[in-house]
Amino acid sequence: MSDIKKIKHKLYTRHEGGKAPETVYRSLIKQAILMTLRSEEVNILCVVNVLITDDKGIREYNREYRGINKATDVLSFPMQIFTHAGWYGHGELELDENTGELPLGDIVISTQSVERQAREYGHTIERETTHLIIHSTLHLLGYDHDDINDESFMRAKENLLIKEMGYI
Repeated sequence: MSDIKKIKHKLYTRHEGGKAPETVYRSLIKQAILMTLRSEEVNILCVVNVLITDDKGIREYNREYRGINKATDVLSFPMQIFTHAGWYGHGELELDENTGELPLGDIVISTQSVERQAREYGHTIERETTHLIIHSTLHLLGYDHDDINDESFMRAKENLLIKEMGYI
């Protein structure tokens, strides 16, 4: 077993607003984050927090932190600086002084948007959730889609991971 697979990243999920998600939903979120971190060969114990909410909740976060007064599907709040996409693009890491862990960032996901988009795209809720969590975790690792080249690179990475999880 490689050292990467031995790392026990800390992933926390919590819920606010709407119906509480089932344990299997939380498990799927954690699995998608772990697969993404392992694929990027993240070799430091990371902490990722995930807030599972509804459209009303994510709209409030979107308005407060991005100045956009509408609901969205997922938001990423990176806590580290990357000079280019991917784990090896990280700058100077800011480890937690007390634990030595790396706070990678926070993810907010709307279950209402997931359900709506799954119907719209003809996906299962599990596939749509997996896609959005992988997408958001890649943002935490410095990936972006500001231009066509970055977007193509990020989409290819997402599709590879979605396929590895069995949804393509």
